[in-house]
Amino acid sequence: MKSKSDLFLRIALIIGDGLMLILSFATAYAVRVHVDPRPYYFESQLFEFVVEIAWLVPIMLIVLAALGLYRKAVFLNKSRVSEVGRVFLAAVLSSAALIVYGYFTDKNLFPVKVIVILTTILAFAFLMFERMLIVLVARQIFKKNYGTKRVVIIGNNRSTEYLADYITATPESGYRLVGIVANRKYIPKDLKARQYSSLKDALKKARADVIFQTDEKATEYVYRQAILRHMLYYFVPSETALSSHFGELELVGNTPAVLVKLTPLTGGMAVIKRTFDIVFSLVAIIIAAIPMVLVWLILKLSNLKAPAIFKDERLTRYNRKFTCYKFRSMKPEYSGMTPEEAFIKMGKPELIKKYRKGGDYLKNDPRITKFGAFIRKTSIDELPQLINILKGDISLIGPRALIPGELRDYGDRSLILSVKSGLTGFAQVSGRRNIPFEERRALDIYYVMNWSLVLDAQIFFKTIGAVLKRDGAK
Repeated sequence: MKSKSDLFLRIALIIGDGLMLILSFATAYAVRVHVDPRPYYFESQLFEFVVEIAWLVPIMLIVLAALGLYRKAVFLNKSRVSEVGRVFLAAVLSSAALIVYGYFTDKNLFPVKVIVILTTILAFAFLMFERMLIVLVARQIFKKNYGTKRVVIIGNNRSTEYLADYITATPESGYRLVGIVANRKYIPKDLKARQYSSLKDALKKARADVIFQTDEKATEYVYRQAILRHMLYYFVPSETALSSHFGELELVGNTPAVLVKLTPLTGGMAVIKRTFDIVFSLVAIIIAAIPMVLVWLILKLSNLKAPAIFKDERLTRYNRKFTCYKFRSMKPEYSGMTPEEAFIKMGKPELIKKYRKGGDYLKNDPRITKFGAFIRKTSIDELPQLINILKGDISLIGPRALIPGELRDYGDRSLILSVKSGLTGFAQVSGRRNIPFEERRALDIYYVMNWSLVLDAQIFFKTIGAVLKRDGAK
C-alpha cells in the first residue's frame, strides 16, 4: 500500500488554512467592535461578515496553492524561511482580494481601514501558527514510523552515504530507508545490511515508495522502473546539473535532489481537483436524480430480467481496478462481452475489423438497443459515473478509463495510469469517436504530462458544448 501521508498532510493544511483565514477575518472584525475603545460608525454584523468570507475562502486557498504553500519542500523544510515569506504574501493577497471583491459587488466588507490591517496581521500569525502545529504533529507521527515513505537509494556516489545517514537519523523527515543499491564503500557501516545487489531485487523485496538516484548511470532504466511501479523518483544532480532548471528541487537534509514529476497533477493541485470533483458530483447527482430514475425505470420496464445499470471492470490511477457504472445501452445477450466476443456470437465476425478500424465505433451497431443509441448519443448513459466520481474512483476530467485487456497492446499504459481516469477528457473533446485509438492514447498522454487547471477548464466547457450538440458516443 502506497503511503498517502503527503496527501493527508496537505488536506489537513488546506482545512486548517481555511479555518484560520475565517478566524483571522472574524477576530479582526470583533477586535475593532468590542476591544478598540474608539467609536465606530457602521452597523456591526459579525455573522453576516463571516458567512461572506467563508464563501470566498476557496478562492483564497487557490491563491495559497499558487504560491506553492502545499509543496512538501515548503511546509516540511526545517528553515521555514521560504514558507514565512509565502504565508505573509498570501495574507496580503487575501485581504486585497476581499477589497477588490467588495469594490465590484458594493459589499462593504471592510467598513474601516484598521480592519484591513488587523486582518492581514492576524491572517499571517494564525496561518503560521496553524501550519507549524500541523507539521509538528506530523513529524511526531513520522518519528513513530507511521505514514513514512519507504526509500531505496541507488548510485555509487558520496550523496548515497549522506542521504542514507540523514534519512536514518531523521525519521521526522517522512522517509524510511529500506534499501541501498551501491558499492559497499558508499554505504554507512551500520546500514550495510540494507544493501541489495540490484534495483530489481530491492524493489521486489523492500516494497519501496520512493527511489533516490545519486549518480547518472542508467537513469532512463531507473526512472522507467519508478514509472512502472507508480513510485516517486528523485534524482540527486551533480553541480553541473544543478545549474539547469528541471523538475522540482528539494533539500533532503543538506542534499539537493530533483523530484522528476511525471505529471503536474500532484500535491496541492491534486487536492484542489479532488475537491472540485466532490462538489461537482454532489450537485450534479442532485440535479440529475429525477432523469436518472426515469431512465432506470424505462430500462427496467423494457426488460425486467436485465439489469438497468451496466457494471464493468476498468482501470484508474496506479493500475487500480474499479467497477464502472453506466446505464445499459446494449442488448442483454451482448452485455459484458468484448466487441470481438459479441460479433462472433451474433455470427458477424467481419464487423470486428470494421469496428476497430472506425476507432471502436460502428454505425448502426447491432449490439445496441434503440433506446441505448439515444442515451449514448445524448451521453445520458454516462450519468451513473457521477457515483464513481464521488467515490473517488475517477475524476470528472482525465484519460479514458482503460479496460484491463487494452493494456496488452499499449506500451505507455503506466503514463496514463499515473492520474485518475476521467468521465470526460482531452481525447474525447478532440474528436470523440472520430479519431483512431492510437491518437486518442497520445492525447491522453499529453494531458497527463501537461495538466493544468486551465486545460481542465477548457475540456470542461468543450464537453458541455459536445453534449449540447449531441456529439456523444453514438
